[in-house]
Amino acid sequence: MSLMTAMEVGATGLTAQRRRLEVMVSNLVNANTTQPQGVEPYRRRDVVFASKNMADSFGTVLDDAVQGVEIIEVATDQSDPLMRYEPNHPHADANGYVAYPNVNPLEEMVNVMSSTRSYEANLQAVGMAKEMLQRTLDILR
Repeated sequence: MSLMTAMEVGATGLTAQRRRLEVMVSNLVNANTTQPQGVEPYRRRDVVFASKNMADSFGTVLDDAVQGVEIIEVATDQSDPLMRYEPNHPHADANGYVAYPNVNPLEEMVNVMSSTRSYEANLQAVGMAKEMLQRTLDILR
């Protein structure tokens, strides 16, 4: 595997984790939003990753082990909304219940931390590949 391929693989991870963070922030922002009765509340979303073949040249076709990551879907959680008894809320139904999004802020924060750590690891891998490439160029001078 070449250093450029290592940088490309790291870049796919950076892109995927950035998008995952955007989706989780959207979940957190909408955690306490409500909708009028009859309108479905916000539903939690999450990204689905898949391996991405990095074979774009003849040399990498021979090395099937080199794979990056890509987002194939942003899935919507189909679980029921959280129902809270708030009879004075303007969006309450006839029984006094308000439908809140099915977002657990604690779970989302754990996912944000995980995604942040993955982003940092990919960033460090890209940085190391860049440093090795720079040192190779220095040796060739």
